[in-house]
Amino acid sequence: MRLLEMPLLAAAASAILALALPAQAEDYAGWAPLPERFPSTGGGGWMIGEYRPQVIHDRCVTAFTATSPDGEVFRNIVVFRATPAEGGMLCHDGHWAAADGSASGTTPLQLFIRDGVVRGLAPPGE
Repeated sequence: MRLLEMPLLAAAASAILALALPAQAEDYAGWAPLPERFPSTGGGGWMIGEYRPQVIHDRCVTAFTATSPDGEVFRNIVVFRATPAEGGMLCHDGHWAAADGSASGTTPLQLFIRDGVVRGLAPPGE
């Protein structure tokens, strides 16, 4: 075997090993409980309030408030896809809209709901 072929062989073996090993499962129950009031994942000093998500069929839904840094309150609703996980429901791919239809968007926030406890995780950097 030539010396140049060794790194290629090692790289191929590493790739095959990585595919063969199962991915480490997320520990949703280890996520911190999500309070009803928390900083917006969008930043800018906005606060989210009255956040009480409920699972309805294959969706997680909640009405909530978004309070601007100057205290103005906006009413909204968010709908997530719900997927069974670890004996609870994982809420992901959230889409929110202002109650008056003036704004809408997505959220990187993920929720895990089990036994009435809501836990949340925003991706790093959010």
